[in-house]
Amino acid sequence: MNLKDCHNVEDFKKLAKKKLPAPIFHYIDGGSDDEVTLKRNTESFNNCDLVPNVLSDVSNIDLSTTVFGQKIDFPLFLSPTAMHRLYHHHGESAAAKAAEKMGTMFSMSTMSTTSIEEIGNSTGGPKLFQLYIHKDRGLTDNLIERCQRAGFHGLCLTVDTVVAGNRERDHRTGFTTPPRLTLGSLLSFALHPEWSLNYLFRGKFKLANIIHMTEKGSNIDKSIMNYINEQFDTTMNWKDAEYCVKKWGGPFALKGVMSVEDAKKAIDIGASAIMISNHGGRQLDGSRAPFDQLAEIVDAVGDKIEIILDGGVRRGTHVLKALALGAKACSFGKAYLYALGAGGQKAIEIVLEKMKSEIKRDMILMGCKSVKELNRSKVAFRKKYK
Repeated sequence: MNLKDCHNVEDFKKLAKKKLPAPIFHYIDGGSDDEVTLKRNTESFNNCDLVPNVLSDVSNIDLSTTVFGQKIDFPLFLSPTAMHRLYHHHGESAAAKAAEKMGTMFSMSTMSTTSIEEIGNSTGGPKLFQLYIHKDRGLTDNLIERCQRAGFHGLCLTVDTVVAGNRERDHRTGFTTPPRLTLGSLLSFALHPEWSLNYLFRGKFKLANIIHMTEKGSNIDKSIMNYINEQFDTTMNWKDAEYCVKKWGGPFALKGVMSVEDAKKAIDIGASAIMISNHGGRQLDGSRAPFDQLAEIVDAVGDKIEIILDGGVRRGTHVLKALALGAKACSFGKAYLYALGAGGQKAIEIVLEKMKSEIKRDMILMGCKSVKELNRSKVAFRKKYK
């Protein structure tokens, strides 16, 4: 199997599983506890059907939308995800360049293996930075100021990860950061010599944005989960979020909002957007899927704040359903990480092109010329029978 055999996200997942050592692949693929929420994130879209209109002139289709004040060519962008260097030796640069080439937004994690400055200097497309609040508040301020200097267009604060979720797959596979040879992982690394050689000889693993501030930046004992539990601040509250909004002074989202109450509070502190997200099913297992919460949140605050659906997106029809319920755009993480592991920048470009093509084709089949025409009349939820 190779890239020419990849026709959808599931195919990229299969290729990534073939090319990556098991601990690395399962870190991308896994969720927390029993992974109920992980599965539900995508399954939730199946409860909603599209209702097309026919005999419309669909010769010209406009997929563009605006998020964080930036126009993107289609309503799907790359979620912030950590440690790209583990999946491909070109790291975050591969994802950022692919997003720029495809006309969409790249989001960068605090826990990136490429620095804010490198991404700022090497790519000219729309860029979003994802922030965690550390116990060392000087580090938080430093990250915001560096993003301002590097020309990032938006900031999002992740609010659902004050402690790490229980990611049991990582325990079973022996996942560590940086990867270490153990009895459990040795065979898997040996069976993936291309990845292993690239990892060993194409640049040292490092958490590039925080390495200068903490010794944990280059050598995290056993797991990134340890880092989260040791360094992230469990006292984080709404005043801290409001401080970040004001210090940034530009388009700002809270990532991890899942309730109407919190969506309203996001407006109160001055956030311009929310990302409805459960961290890809990697934190609180048993929590609702973002798509299941979308309509309720849109009805409550959709005219006051930009709403982005993050989680479970695998098909163009998923994006259309979310937009019909009132989301401004969608973002996805696992899908493009599968592609990164399967083939670097080129593979991410392919998966984005395929998603864009799906969205366009589905728009035509829906009889919609513009994403602005997607509304509640275009969807119907299936009745629950007792």
